[in-house]
Amino acid sequence: MTTPIESTAEHERALGEARYRAGAYGEAAAIFARRVAQAPGDAAALRLLGLCRLRLGDPAGALRHLTRARELAPEDPYVQLHYGLALHEAGRHAEAAAVFRKCQSLLPDDPAPFLNLAAALLALGDAMAAADAARRARRRAPKMPHTHYMLGLARLNAGQLDGAEEAFRAAVRLAPDFADAWVNLGLVHYRRSNMNGAKAAMRRALEAAPGHRAATGNLGAFMRLTGESEAAEALLREALARDPGNTEARLNIAADLLQEARPAEGLALLDAVPAPADPRQSGHWHLQRALALLQLGRAAEAKDILAALGEGSAELRPLLLWRRVLLAAAEGDRAAARSIAEQMESALREPGPLVPEHRIMAWYDLARFWSREDEPARAFTGWREGHALLGRMQPFSRPDWRAFVDANFAAFDRARFAQGPRAANRDPAPVFIVGMPRSGTTLAEQILGAHPAAFGAGERSALSNAFTRLGGGWETARAVERIAALDQAALDEAAQGYLAELHALAPDKARIVDKMPGNFAFLGLVGLILPGARIIQCTRDPRDIGLSIFTFRFYGHHPYAHDLADIGWYIGEHERLMAHWHAALPNPILTLALKDWVEDFDGTLRRVLDFLDLPYDPACERFYEAPSRVRTVSRDQVRQPVNARGLGRWRAYQEELQALIAELRAAGVLRDD
Repeated sequence: MTTPIESTAEHERALGEARYRAGAYGEAAAIFARRVAQAPGDAAALRLLGLCRLRLGDPAGALRHLTRARELAPEDPYVQLHYGLALHEAGRHAEAAAVFRKCQSLLPDDPAPFLNLAAALLALGDAMAAADAARRARRRAPKMPHTHYMLGLARLNAGQLDGAEEAFRAAVRLAPDFADAWVNLGLVHYRRSNMNGAKAAMRRALEAAPGHRAATGNLGAFMRLTGESEAAEALLREALARDPGNTEARLNIAADLLQEARPAEGLALLDAVPAPADPRQSGHWHLQRALALLQLGRAAEAKDILAALGEGSAELRPLLLWRRVLLAAAEGDRAAARSIAEQMESALREPGPLVPEHRIMAWYDLARFWSREDEPARAFTGWREGHALLGRMQPFSRPDWRAFVDANFAAFDRARFAQGPRAANRDPAPVFIVGMPRSGTTLAEQILGAHPAAFGAGERSALSNAFTRLGGGWETARAVERIAALDQAALDEAAQGYLAELHALAPDKARIVDKMPGNFAFLGLVGLILPGARIIQCTRDPRDIGLSIFTFRFYGHHPYAHDLADIGWYIGEHERLMAHWHAALPNPILTLALKDWVEDFDGTLRRVLDFLDLPYDPACERFYEAPSRVRTVSRDQVRQPVNARGLGRWRAYQEELQALIAELRAAGVLRDD
């Protein structure tokens, strides 16, 4: 017969276990603490109290209770298992691994010791041994999602992307709302340069677990890498407002601010909360702080941070070395800067755990450094390496692009605009500045945006989004054909939606300027839904355009930009399509050369304002004083008066640009020297 005391103890234990299973770890801990106070030798109660403390984020407290439980019941397999978990959470991974190995003999058919051994081995950097432990866990529980997930983590850390994808897909098949598995599947896609797949996986993780920190941070980063900068920042700032402890979001916003040379804001964002405890996040955090301080001219403070980081982890080493290059340059030690840059180059050539974006950034940083050192060959090595990595993410097909251009010729001829339906509105507000990237589109927008009757809206994706929605695809011949066949009602509806969104940006402005250069591809749609729109085509020496494209890191969709010959060919196709728009499009188009601003700023300004039916205003002459935010790579150039430094820059790189020049000659677009 059970005594009353025993019945009470069993009842309390059952109640505590129920609260634990419900996630009420604090309540469960209080119940088990009462039991331990009543019976200090109750190993089971000590174990459960330790497990509660572990779930409450107190590994030190957990270890106290579990150490005592282990002394009382050294052969209890669950005491050993949970003691190992506490060691692991306390960062004592080697000790944890030893305990989990002992547990394997105590629980030979249970996947838990093998799963936890895999986690400890991953923390110790032994991905191959971790994969072996995870496989043994999977053999014991093939229908348990976590066994597949842990195997995926081990394979991902070992660089075995095919195996990692297989394991993560198995995990989400078994548990469709397994958010961490979706996140890591997204990382597999990212490492394979499949950005659409990466973003889709992060969104699926957020469906399963709204507010998931890693999913939010990664989605924001991937959106930024694919040109959705404003949407990415909005996503990350919303996440940070909701969860100030979201380190991934904070680091990604800070990276954006530093990329835009806004170091004071970036530093303030980082300093608003303590540095993260996670070693990887902490390293990245301090590197970003050092970069902000260097941009602010506070080299001594940056030096202290970099010294404290020592050699840094292999993953972050190139980023650390780049900041040391900047520090040496700030201190005037050119020899040291060159030596560190060479170390950085060697580190980049070694296989290792660098994420693709860090490797890409580092190659571009090195290229910029060697360019400033007047070593064009070494600079081009960096640019080629960076573009080679980017090119894997954005493969370019010349036949596909030519088919798209040819479809525009066929679908949008003069007869289509003269005889086919067009939207009824004649709204004069929309102004499109188009052209090749680096042709002067940002400069033109900033000058016009300084006019009191105009608003510079930056690079908007609204037109390309409308094209995709109406055409059922993006930059395809079939999409062009569908859009050309739209009826009056569909065109009016599209126009109303577009114009409502446009005017909401600046309701009191007479002209609203969209300077997305790539909108040149969608001018057929402009002719159909915005008959009152005006178009400014920016031009520049194509050799300077090609060089500038190749020597800057562009975010967004620029698949042609990663090979000099492809850039030259694409410029030729751009010229061909623009010639067609000049001939077929009823909307007025003004051609504006970059050198026009340099040679006759006042006359060029008046010509552009006349084209837009705007009166002359002297504010346009002081465009560089305007406080507008510039997200493009031209941000530095448009913060100073117009100058000729960007004209003829290609001449210093003639040898390196031969592939570009050959394609330009073949296309017949090369101007006289």
